[in-house]
Amino acid sequence: MSKRKHLWKSMLAVGAIVLSLQFAGQAEAAFGDTTLKYGMSGEDVNTLQVKLKASGYFSVNPTGYFGPITKDAVIRYQRAKGLAVDGIVGRQTFAALNQNFKSQLQYSLAATAKQYIGVPYHWGGETPSGFDCSGYSQFVFAKNGLTLPRVSADQYNTGTPIAKSQLEVGDLVFFTTYKPGPSHLGIYLGNDQFIHASTSKGVIISSLSNSYW
Repeated sequence: MSKRKHLWKSMLAVGAIVLSLQFAGQAEAAFGDTTLKYGMSGEDVNTLQVKLKASGYFSVNPTGYFGPITKDAVIRYQRAKGLAVDGIVGRQTFAALNQNFKSQLQYSLAATAKQYIGVPYHWGGETPSGFDCSGYSQFVFAKNGLTLPRVSADQYNTGTPIAKSQLEVGDLVFFTTYKPGPSHLGIYLGNDQFIHASTSKGVIISSLSNSYW
């Protein structure tokens, strides 16, 4: 089997965004399980404030307490998004916040990744002076407040497997190269393109349509 064919057959996408939204110590699946309103406190409220702040509606640091500032932010967000304006975070407001936060995160990941195009490849590198593939993805995600393991195999085992047809901006794509298992990866940018730290050219954008991949 040729190397190129082996690479193509070995590709698997991992839903990094699923992992990414485990923000501020709160799993995304749990955010939305409980209706949030004035006077409540806890991790769900903290996550709500993080998402409101990311959307531009909460101007102070998250406190985990649903007080007047948080209620005002929720009301302004609901009004802007055409939701029922009651200052209570129920199913519809949760859904809107989750989608908006995800979209902003995807945009930010892609924008951050592109800032380092041209940085040379360096085995074991994890700074803008030189990256290897997993050091690069870890660095880009960390710039967006997200934690990934250091090496490709561990990043592969952390995410949620998805089909290639389900790829979204910010997802990770993995390849088998010089050894069995996931040994190379990149960050998906949309339109069949991904950005990665290649051994020959450093950080570049490549196409999944290229027969090599």
